[in-house]
Amino acid sequence: MIIAEDHPLYRQGLANAVRARSDLALVADAADGRTALAQIREHQPEVAVLDVKMPQLDGLQVLRAIRREGLGTRVIFLSAFIDGELVHQALSGGAAGFLSKESTALGVCQAVVIVARGEVVIAPEMQAALAGELRLRAPAEGPRLSERETQILALLAEGMSSGEIALELGVSATTVKSHLAHLYEKLAVSDRAAAVARAMRSGLLE
Repeated sequence: MIIAEDHPLYRQGLANAVRARSDLALVADAADGRTALAQIREHQPEVAVLDVKMPQLDGLQVLRAIRREGLGTRVIFLSAFIDGELVHQALSGGAAGFLSKESTALGVCQAVVIVARGEVVIAPEMQAALAGELRLRAPAEGPRLSERETQILALLAEGMSSGEIALELGVSATTVKSHLAHLYEKLAVSDRAAAVARAMRSGLLE
């Protein structure tokens, strides 16, 4: 993974927390967006933890470059501000996570593990801000979902994996994956982050 944060003490604290874990590997850290993008291009890590506001290139600009160049790195944003419009822009642009800088180093590390396995992590306060932003936007007509699909969508928004959802609902992982495939088709999306964003925009999630 890579950490990009322009505040040296905060960046060092996160780096130390990552190095203390055997299940995570820090390949580089950066103090600005341009350096972060160069490191992502070079190392192609599974996950990059990016500050939204950085010198030279901000986090959203780095994310757009990652998507434009077809790099596989998944992005978790960190922000000191709870801004629904910013969260919406990030998720719509393909971010896999959005955390507050109030999150603990342990919380950030756990989010990295979750995002690396293909899940989405949005801090509760960011979820609330996103919901408020989506209510301000013109409502879109949402597709019809079954009760089970709605349950799975809600658990998906909480950041649960397919296996965790299966345990929660008492069904098999294969059944959950089948429901997810139908959800993606109905929502016209291809991944979990986009599914949650589309569902909230369509009023399918409160």
